[in-house]
Amino acid sequence: MQNYILLGLAGAIGSLSRFFLGTTVHFQFPYLFPLGTLLVNLIGCFLLGWMTTFLFQFNKLHPSTKAALGTGLIGSFTTFSTFSVETIELIRHSEWLTAFLYMILSMTGGLFMSWAGFKTGSYQWNRQHSVLEDDV
Repeated sequence: MQNYILLGLAGAIGSLSRFFLGTTVHFQFPYLFPLGTLLVNLIGCFLLGWMTTFLFQFNKLHPSTKAALGTGLIGSFTTFSTFSVETIELIRHSEWLTAFLYMILSMTGGLFMSWAGFKTGSYQWNRQHSVLEDDV
């Protein structure tokens, strides 16, 4: 039961963070392009890549904590469904170029940010282990 509560709390934090960031970006840049969702998804891709290669490597993290952070926090922070609906709405309004740009930026940007998160996490993990070995 504790796993579900932890996952739910992390999910609430993730979804509230997404809502806050998305509405803040939309308020600052009220254009047709769904910049808020794009930024949320790119940030989430980076964070999950980083968590996977750095944070989750620590053996002291309980599996339920890893699930809460990955599935709960990041899973509810990012949003494929909103991306899909926004893309369909752009197409419905004949904003073909904007829809295409949004899809390309989301897909290639998401993959790039995941890669950047993995590289950053790997670098930090290797650096930390080399420092620990130097201390021995």
